[in-house]
Amino acid sequence: MPASPYLAPGFYDTALAKGRHRDIVGGRWEETGRIQMQILQDAGLRPHHRLLDIGAGSLRLGCKAVPWLEPAHYWATDASLALMQRGYEVELAAKDRLPLSHLIEDADFALPGVPPEIDFAIAFGVFTHLPAPALQTALATARAGLPRLTAFLFTVFLAPDADSHATPLRQPDGVVTHPDRPPYHLLACQVQAMAIGWTLARAETMLPRGQALFVARPLAETP
Repeated sequence: MPASPYLAPGFYDTALAKGRHRDIVGGRWEETGRIQMQILQDAGLRPHHRLLDIGAGSLRLGCKAVPWLEPAHYWATDASLALMQRGYEVELAAKDRLPLSHLIEDADFALPGVPPEIDFAIAFGVFTHLPAPALQTALATARAGLPRLTAFLFTVFLAPDADSHATPLRQPDGVVTHPDRPPYHLLACQVQAMAIGWTLARAETMLPRGQALFVARPLAETP
């Protein structure tokens, strides 16, 4: 089994051929898009800010954020450029507010071509389906390459203790998560250990499928 279902050969081509660009990003299209916008606004996002949507998929958030933000203030990355382009073509109404060059294929969280002026970043439902090193890489890359970040919001599934972490676990919304295959769960202490250079806070917001929301803010550098 691949470390993530999204890494299976031909996954995106098959899904897009079947018109499943909404389904493969987790469904609950309208509900989840609204939730993403709300948690960003609660964290301080305003229309003049520049937003990076990591693992943007078919622009579920983008369809809400692009019309609300000032023009050209939304960037998106995903392992599949074709998936983002399908969202742009089929779902996005305000196409004139989003340059196509702001859709960036990036399977490794290297953020190629993402400008350093980004103010907020979000990765919603991304690290729930990837092994733990992906989160560590994304946090490190964002900390080093996005010096103006106010906040990096991301979601994971959590296990309450070491014993439950070692076995399959039923989350509050019913999904079963695992320590070694997708969807993955982590311990809160593991998440904290990865957040080098960040101050980390867990939000109390109840999210779809029992995901836990963390808000990472850059630690001030000491002189």
